[in-house]
Amino acid sequence: MNKYTKILILVATCLGIGYMSGIVTRGGLESWFPSLIKPSFNPPNWVFAPVWTTLYVLMGIAGGLVWDKIDGNREEVKKALTFFAIQLALNALWSILFFGFENPMLAMVEIVLLALMIYETLYKFLKINKTAGYLFVPYLLWVSFAAVLNGSIWWLNK
Repeated sequence: MNKYTKILILVATCLGIGYMSGIVTRGGLESWFPSLIKPSFNPPNWVFAPVWTTLYVLMGIAGGLVWDKIDGNREEVKKALTFFAIQLALNALWSILFFGFENPMLAMVEIVLLALMIYETLYKFLKINKTAGYLFVPYLLWVSFAAVLNGSIWWLNK
């Protein structure tokens, strides 16, 4: 399988996970979320879809670039892709905890774990393919912002 096919598979996978998370999110956005007190720095709802779409595409490209190095360093690539899969699962879980279960406190604990997994994935990706690692930087920054936002929403509504 060539590099572009690997990238395409992982971009489609990431976008698919994002789509499923969006379904959970949409339900909470329409019912529960509008009733919450939000901090002044809370972006408008329309910002999230294009930002997440971009981040899922960048994640998929990064994952594909690392996957493409499987022949050169099999164990390191497998380890890096395992962290990639874990952070992607945690990414989806956050939407379930925050919007599905309507539990900002539990989502806050989870998003800290997610940020740590993103950092570890970024670090492992950098060792295999610098571009792949750098493609994870916007994701780490956005999730760090989302963690502050999540914590603020929890604090304002406890």
